[in-house]
Amino acid sequence: MSEQTKNTFTGYEKFIIALLATLQFTVVLDFMVLSPLGYILLDKLSISTSQFGLVVSAYAFSAGAAGLLTAGFADKFDRKKLLLFFYTGFVIGTFLCGIAPTYHFLLMARIFTGIFGGVIGSISFAIITDLFEINVRGRVMGFVQMAFASSQVLGIPIGLYLAKEFSWHAPFLMIVAVSLIVGVLIVMYVKPIDSHLKLPSKGNAFQHLGKTLSRPEYLQGFAATTLLATGGFMLMPFGTAYGVKNLGIREAQLPTLYMITGICMLVFSPLIGKLSDKIGKYKIFIIGSLITCAMTLIYCNLSVTPLWIIIILNVLLFVGITGRMISASALMTAVPEPQDRGAFMGINSSVQQIAGGIASLIAGHIVSETSTGYIENYPMLGNVVVFAVLVTILLMYRIHRYVTDKQAAAVPVGAPSASV
Repeated sequence: MSEQTKNTFTGYEKFIIALLATLQFTVVLDFMVLSPLGYILLDKLSISTSQFGLVVSAYAFSAGAAGLLTAGFADKFDRKKLLLFFYTGFVIGTFLCGIAPTYHFLLMARIFTGIFGGVIGSISFAIITDLFEINVRGRVMGFVQMAFASSQVLGIPIGLYLAKEFSWHAPFLMIVAVSLIVGVLIVMYVKPIDSHLKLPSKGNAFQHLGKTLSRPEYLQGFAATTLLATGGFMLMPFGTAYGVKNLGIREAQLPTLYMITGICMLVFSPLIGKLSDKIGKYKIFIIGSLITCAMTLIYCNLSVTPLWIIIILNVLLFVGITGRMISASALMTAVPEPQDRGAFMGINSSVQQIAGGIASLIAGHIVSETSTGYIENYPMLGNVVVFAVLVTILLMYRIHRYVTDKQAAAVPVGAPSASV
C-alpha cells in the first residue's frame, strides 16, 4: 500500500470494505435471528427447549467442522472464487431454512448452512489481510465488525416484524434476498484475489493443514481464540432470560435495549478500529478487556434494576467486548505467513465456532432455572467469564510480541513501523 493510501482508502478499497461488511451482516443475522424466534418455533414446530438448543448449536458445530476440513484448501484457490462457492452454499442453506416445514428439516438445513456459512468469515479476514496493510486493518475491522451492530439495529427488529406479520420463515427469505444482491456484486465487481497462489506451495491440502497446525506461534493464536470466544458465548445464550427474569426487564422493552445498544455500537465500532491503528491494537485489547471484566462483574450481580441503568451497563459491556474483538481480529491477521493465511484463518474460525459451542454447553451446566424462571448462579458465570478474559490478556500479549518482532524484522532500518 502506498504512503498516500495509508490514511485514505481508494474507491475500490471502500467498495470492498462495504461489501464485506454487508456480507458479514447477512451471515451474522442468519445466526443471530434464530434465538429471538425461539418462542415462535417452540409453538409452531411443537419442540422442546433442548431440541431448539440443538438447532442453535448445530450451526456452530457444523461450521467448526467445515472450517477444519476446508482449511488445507483455503490457500489453493483464488479467494474470490472460494468466497463465491461458500456464499452460494450459505444462500441455499438459508433458503432451505426459509421453507422448512418440520423440525428435522430445519435441523438439517441449519447444519447445511453452518457448513458453508461458518467458513465465510475466515475467507473475508484472509481477503482483508491480502488487500490491506497491518497499519489500517483496525479501521477495516472496525467497519466490518459493524455487521454485528447492524444486525441488532436493523436485522433482528425487521426479522421479528416479518415473523409476526407473515411467518417465522420470512426472516430467512429476507436474508436470501439481500444475499443474492451481494453475490451479484461479488461476481461483477470484485477483482481476482490470487497473489498468494504465486508464493511457494506447501504440498497438498492435508500436508498444508498439518504444517499449519504444527507451528507453535499459530497454536498460541488458536489458544487465544478459544478463550476469546468463551466469554461472549457464555453470557449470550442466557442474556435475555436473565434480563427478563432477574433484572425485571419487560419483554416489550427488549427491542429498545437491542436497538440502543446496536446504535451505540454503530458509532463506537469505527472509532475503536481507528484507535487500535493509532495507539496500538494490544493496548486497545487491554482496555476493552478491563472494561469487559468490570461490566461483567457489575451486570452479573444485579437484582431488579431500572431499564436506563441496564442500557448504560449493556452499552459499556458491548464497548468492551467490541474493543476486544476488533483489536484481536486485526492483531491475529498479522500472525500467519502470506501462504498460510487462508488455512490459518479457516482453522481459527473453526476453533472459534467449536469453542463457542462448548462454552454455551458449559454455561448451561453452571446456571439453572427455578420453577419461576429465575436464573441462578449467574454471578458464578460472570466470574468464569472474567477469569477467561484475564487469561486471554496474557495469551494475546504473546501474540502481540510475536507480531511486533515480525513487523520489526520486515521494516527497513529507519522506517516507521505500524502500531500493533
